[in-house]
Amino acid sequence: MAESTRPTLTTERLILRPQQEADALVFHQLWTERDERVPPHRRLDAEGRPTVADIAKDIRRGSGQEAPGLLTVVLRATGEAIGYCGVVFDGTVDANQPELAFELLREVHNHGYATEAGRAVIAWAGASGHARLWASVWDWNLASRRALEKLGFVETGTVTKEGTHGRSLLTVRDPTP
Repeated sequence: MAESTRPTLTTERLILRPQQEADALVFHQLWTERDERVPPHRRLDAEGRPTVADIAKDIRRGSGQEAPGLLTVVLRATGEAIGYCGVVFDGTVDANQPELAFELLREVHNHGYATEAGRAVIAWAGASGHARLWASVWDWNLASRRALEKLGFVETGTVTKEGTHGRSLLTVRDPTP
């Protein structure tokens, strides 16, 4: 398996490190915890896929990729993995502009971890030449909308997706005035 070139970031309470196969258990738990309003392709299917093995395979396939990317969020005090945070390029807004993405286990919500991890990733992205970031968020996901607001993202009024699962709102963080 190739060595990851993604950095390890540290904050007061968190370590954000390259993903490891063992993280598949936590990432699978995230899939099981997703709100029923999340579109079906982002939830477990009737056969329970993706399985832990499927997720581990994806992690193996992605190891060694260049930064930026998604990092596993780990509590410094316990070493417990609690989710992921990072940037991805999916071309929804601009192929050269990364999207901030984060998801944490429900049991650790409301402790400021998403905001803390997001700050570290924003600094990392800025140092890598990506000061302007965007994020999409479901209109009903008030906790993520609040975290993005704390991180300096502004809702643009643009809807990137709309359907039976709600509206996906475009937010942008542009450090230039």
